[in-house]
Amino acid sequence: MKLHRGIRRRLAPLLGNDRRRIELAHALLLSLPGTPVLYYGDEIGMGDDVRLHDRDGVRTPMQWSDAANAGFAPRSVNRLVIPIIDNPVNGYRVVNVAAQQRRTDSLLARVRRLIEVRRRHRAFGRGSIDFLRTGNEAILAFMRRHLDETILVVANLSGSVQSVMLELPSSATGLGLVEIVDDVAFPQAGSSPYPVALAPYASYWFLAGDRRFPGCG
Repeated sequence: MKLHRGIRRRLAPLLGNDRRRIELAHALLLSLPGTPVLYYGDEIGMGDDVRLHDRDGVRTPMQWSDAANAGFAPRSVNRLVIPIIDNPVNGYRVVNVAAQQRRTDSLLARVRRLIEVRRRHRAFGRGSIDFLRTGNEAILAFMRRHLDETILVVANLSGSVQSVMLELPSSATGLGLVEIVDDVAFPQAGSSPYPVALAPYASYWFLAGDRRFPGCG
């Protein structure tokens, strides 16, 4: 589905419109080194139309609402240069910004949260990266470090529940771990391998720190 220097598909249809896989793709994009770039519409799960000429299938109007012309142009505009996506899976009537802004559990809300957390922690944008051996080909794990900030990223790349015993560096022993996207405290790291269980396509961003949490560890 590549054409010229670009791609003819959007993220959602490439990933089978699977919300879990789409969230995982954004989590990896925003936690790995480099400058993350989101193509407009991917933050809400817009689709594409490969029947259109050239790469116009991914240049369809932004789906702002379920109003006429997807809220992209006034109702009085009878014909858009590129037609809007209108299908029961990710057309403008079911996938649009207005609807997702009203829901705290929407894809848009999740992507905004990931971006917010990334901007708050400089280790993502400027930190080093060290990949960890997991012994499980379905699990990707790496540490991002910048100055005194250390973030552990763990991702399940498979569609089934996975568990892993992570060999953390000795510097992490005794540190408290907080999953910073959902703000959940986990048991502190000990001297033995650290156990992590992940749901299908789940990912965690752990911030390691000196804080100890009641009931953890």
